Amino acid sequence: MSDSILPGSNSRQPALLSSSVRTWTLLLLVFLAVHFAALFSPSLLDDADATHANAAQHMARSGDWVTLYVNGIRYLEKPPLPYWMAAADYRIFGYNVFATHLPMALGVLACAALAWFWGRRAYGERAAFYAALGILTSFGIFIWTRFFIPESILTFFIALALYCFLTGLEDRKSARIYAMYTALAIAVLAKGLIAPVFFLAAVIPYLLITGEWRKWRQLRLFTGLLLFLMIAAPWHILAGLRNPDHGNPAGNVPTPGHVHGFFYFYFINEHVLRFLGKRYPHDYNKQPFLVFWLGQLVWLFPWSLYFPVAILRAWRNRRLAWADVRYDASNTLHFLDARSSAYEAASMAARMRFRARTGLLLMFYGAFILLFFGISTNQEYYTWPAYFPLLLLTAGALGSIEEAPEAGRWINARSKWLFGAHVAFAVVGVAIAIALGSGLWASRNLPYVSDIGTLLAHRGVGNYSLASSHFFDLTGPSFAALRLPAALAAVALLVGPLVALYLRKRGHSFESTVSVAFTGAVFLIAAHIAFVRFGPMLSSRAMADTVNRLASSGDQLIIYGDQADGSSVIFYTHRQALLVHGSSSYFTPNPGSHGEFGSSMIWGSCYPDAPHIFLSDNDLLPMWGSGPRKFLFVSGDYHDHVETLLTGHLYKLQELSDKTLYTDRPM
Repeated sequence: MSDSILPGSNSRQPALLSSSVRTWTLLLLVFLAVHFAALFSPSLLDDADATHANAAQHMARSGDWVTLYVNGIRYLEKPPLPYWMAAADYRIFGYNVFATHLPMALGVLACAALAWFWGRRAYGERAAFYAALGILTSFGIFIWTRFFIPESILTFFIALALYCFLTGLEDRKSARIYAMYTALAIAVLAKGLIAPVFFLAAVIPYLLITGEWRKWRQLRLFTGLLLFLMIAAPWHILAGLRNPDHGNPAGNVPTPGHVHGFFYFYFINEHVLRFLGKRYPHDYNKQPFLVFWLGQLVWLFPWSLYFPVAILRAWRNRRLAWADVRYDASNTLHFLDARSSAYEAASMAARMRFRARTGLLLMFYGAFILLFFGISTNQEYYTWPAYFPLLLLTAGALGSIEEAPEAGRWINARSKWLFGAHVAFAVVGVAIAIALGSGLWASRNLPYVSDIGTLLAHRGVGNYSLASSHFFDLTGPSFAALRLPAALAAVALLVGPLVALYLRKRGHSFESTVSVAFTGAVFLIAAHIAFVRFGPMLSSRAMADTVNRLASSGDQLIIYGDQADGSSVIFYTHRQALLVHGSSSYFTPNPGSHGEFGSSMIWGSCYPDAPHIFLSDNDLLPMWGSGPRKFLFVSGDYHDHVETLLTGHLYKLQELSDKTLYTDRPM
């Protein structure tokens, strides 16, 4: 049973929440300031960001909407929806970072809207506002939409399927059940079979515990599954037909001319073997146990500060919540105020039940995702879909606590647990502000350097196979390039938490929580400015511009190593690059280099019709300096090796962070 709908609650509704127009005006302003403004810079990043953009670019230019290609090589490991969306954007907005990242940003906005609709029905206006605000101002959600990955799109469609499932059964509306199958099919096209796995992991235990499995006829299993297959199956079938087996290699390792086709690679290699840690090539990592779990608190900062009080409230209310889950509206009327009319009593009971069942469904959903990736191989952003249920449940608890009666056993806005969360936020904020201030002071006499890559250590934490590896390359001198964002973040984290603590102590609950959200928003704006400063290190757009300015149509682009090392050069030059050791997972000229993790090109390079773009050192030597002019992109891992290999025949055009652009003859 929820605190906030108890008769006798003396909480006043904030004026902002009295109108949906007012509420969404503020939410849209936050979205525009934090997420939309970040769509225009920096340029596409090397590695996954520009690699995926290259696949969408080929789709837009070739008109082949079935098979993905990167640099002319089949790229079969990803489902098509994000690439369809980006390719459509390219047709409208051109080939740029805005068009590439727009689908991810719209996915975040869609998640916020769904959280608001779901939260308003389950918990009320205040919690709905907090849920949407949490989606828009959480650190992890912002950071993991700075590059081209489909997690925000996947999260929205799975959450939409769950919402349609729950409301379809509650309201007995077949249209929502069919919408559930549609949303789930689209989620499969966004990320693969992981979508129905996550969905069923929440729905099956929910049906068993609530007894709703007796309503199985309402789920329209036959026609619903038919609709699901009509949407999800055609692309998979076409991709299988267009990318068949060529020979039958022993095991899962392809060899030139002999490679398993799409069905094996996509379903077995990319789903089953990835989960088991046996996927080929082994170009991924797994976070340590403690880092993985503590990371969830970081990615959901600052809203993770409310996790303890939300968990405590759920524990204290567990028996009443269980009653709301198990019984129908007529059996919960004895909890209600006798002064209520029969209609009001029934409506309130239905809302109580929906709230309790929302909590149960989302609890299963979020917990399974965290446990799944706690066991499987993972990247930091893999748990993105769990952010939605965690934030919605936290917002629901927080809204209910703030609207609870002042007296009684309920956890209310004056609870020491809630006040303690703000004290912790203030302590963390002051500590981070002091650390940032110390870095700024230490770098006060250092000149500003536009290329921050020259100021960073290259510690190779996780061998750069984790998405956050470059965070550990920061050094004291790098603050000379980060003065503005560091100062902005320091002020936000020094002032915001203290203001929120003061407002909480004075009894202004709503204003206090909104202050936390605005602190998070300003911090994210500072984070984006810092991210832009990292642009020269993470993107090779400037080198692509150099090639575009100097090269003629017949000149050749060469990347030494994996195409991911210079994928932004390929995207912005619109050229197919020759790759030296670009399909080998074993060439490692420097210990600890990226090469030991393999290449995204290995599988596609084994198809008989793959273009001859893969070279060895012996292939490069005779062609260097002869024929069309060559532009050679070299990352830092291979710099010394290339200098030795081509001694006396290298003409340096540009150096950026740890990357160098050469040509084979004087300009």
